[in-house]
Amino acid sequence: MGLAGPDVELSYLDAVRKRQRRPLLDCVTARFENVAPVRPFRWLRGERHFAGWYWSATTGQHVGFESWLERDRLVLMDFDPETMGIASQPFWLHWHDGERERRHAPDYFVRRVDGSAVVVDVRADERIEPKDTEAFEATRLACAQAGWGFERVGVPEAVLLANVRWLSRYRHPRCLHGPAADRLREVFAAPGPLMAGADAAGDRLATLPVLFHLLWLQELTASRMAVELMGPRTVVRLSSGGLR
Repeated sequence: MGLAGPDVELSYLDAVRKRQRRPLLDCVTARFENVAPVRPFRWLRGERHFAGWYWSATTGQHVGFESWLERDRLVLMDFDPETMGIASQPFWLHWHDGERERRHAPDYFVRRVDGSAVVVDVRADERIEPKDTEAFEATRLACAQAGWGFERVGVPEAVLLANVRWLSRYRHPRCLHGPAADRLREVFAAPGPLMAGADAAGDRLATLPVLFHLLWLQELTASRMAVELMGPRTVVRLSSGGLR
């Protein structure tokens, strides 16, 4: 599939939520991580998918999702310290396939801390149909022209997702209590078990929410998060990088 830059257009909602449609190459510097979704997120009885809104600690705003899988991927993007901005359904991509005009709304636009951008489509491998493959390929080619990355992601690794979803319960800044955080940083300067460290830093009812928040921020690191569920004996250490 060949896409010519001038023939590919994006339509999106501007700062005052007025719909704009412009050539792709006129949009490469647009801050799509700040735009409103181009279509609403609705849940209707009998539908297979469940749509909703997720509060992002990265942006301090709600970001929409159209399925549990999109929600799970959104949580992982929010956890990623390289992410600085996320928008859902940021634009419609318009192109012509040789017979008719086509359009596709990618699931997410992600801005990285280094200023680069990635467009993300979320679809489980077994649910990709031929029309989806064509839309993803058109999106990939368009992103290459714009200088953006493109990723089609599927079902995440179950153990990592479970751990990150647990930590996401403590993602809000209200969980960060300064004195307790300082004590936890001192305790875990040397690696040690999660619960023993929480107890060493004070009353666990007060220190555990702060501990989980520091793990969410990745100021603290839990060992083997991708392969083992976190528990009382999980080894935690002060992170050497990845701080937010």
